[in-house]
Amino acid sequence: MARAFNFSAGPAMLPETVLRRAEQELLNWNNSGMSVMEVSHRSVEYMAMAKHAEQTLRDIMAIPDNYSVLFLHGGASLQFSAIPLNLTRPGESADYFDTGVWSAKAIKEAQKYCDVNVVCQNHQRIPEASEWQLSKNAKYVHYTPNETIGGLEFLSVPDVGDVPLIADMSSTILSRPVDVSKFGMIYAGAQKNIGPAGLAIAIVREDLIGHQRDITPNLLNWQLCAENNSMFNTPPTFGWYLAGLVFDWIKEQGGLNAMAHYNESKANKLYQAIDTIDFYANPVEPSQRSWMNVPFTLKDSSLDALFLAQAKEAGLYNLKGHKLVGGMRASIYNAMPVEGVDALIDFMHDFAQAHG
Repeated sequence: MARAFNFSAGPAMLPETVLRRAEQELLNWNNSGMSVMEVSHRSVEYMAMAKHAEQTLRDIMAIPDNYSVLFLHGGASLQFSAIPLNLTRPGESADYFDTGVWSAKAIKEAQKYCDVNVVCQNHQRIPEASEWQLSKNAKYVHYTPNETIGGLEFLSVPDVGDVPLIADMSSTILSRPVDVSKFGMIYAGAQKNIGPAGLAIAIVREDLIGHQRDITPNLLNWQLCAENNSMFNTPPTFGWYLAGLVFDWIKEQGGLNAMAHYNESKANKLYQAIDTIDFYANPVEPSQRSWMNVPFTLKDSSLDALFLAQAKEAGLYNLKGHKLVGGMRASIYNAMPVEGVDALIDFMHDFAQAHG
């Protein structure tokens, strides 16, 4: 059976070559006679694999030496709690941009631990810097560069002065180069551009480590995780292994500059089709459109179910928009080949001609 084009927002497509290699090694990893899922995470062989994965990530992202790279449990959402627990004391404040569902979730969790100042609140557009209400005493500033559900994206890094900038890059990490030195912390769930769900990666500037509250649970304590090389307890071993294969794959493609060119080209193709076919619409300001998550609506929403059914018959899966916004959403992460985008565009043309 041919591979489907999976437009899911996550868990998302993985590169086929990565899956093929994992398939080949599944029962006999590293000539051990065992699956990588069965090997001790403290074995010499697994530790070498983990070290290689981290170094490859450091290489492709050009991560400075004064940053720790942590491979953690719980996806990005667990860091919603870890961040204020590691960076604030009771009564201290943090600034949060509220530009969509995921930033709003981060705010709700942070409010359990610190005072939250909302810098701006708009899920339709990213306000101009002149509209931001940054506070004077914030311990950090948090934002979500790309809102997966709404398809709204910061296409430049916000200037917040000397306050540590924290970014939930779950749906943009590894899609293009990023200057890590502009951030106090970057974190991301794996299930979009890194690997399978359940793994999170945190890239933390070392001067921000070691300030956790006494009540911080061990597995949310960045210092404890860093001191134990992300192995205070058994890590998500298979996720770490697959992430390493994905990092190798990105390096083989030419690194993040090549990924940026590829991803921007795919996104531009799809947005051009949406804008030029008089049957579809995208609600996002063109200068703030996401490269990774492309929402769109049909002229007649009563055709949504038929569109999805026929798309699935054509091998185009998981195009249904999030329940909060409706319509359609095509997530086109790194592993989505241009052939998948072309197939979607061809289908959209045919559907519009049949029903427009």
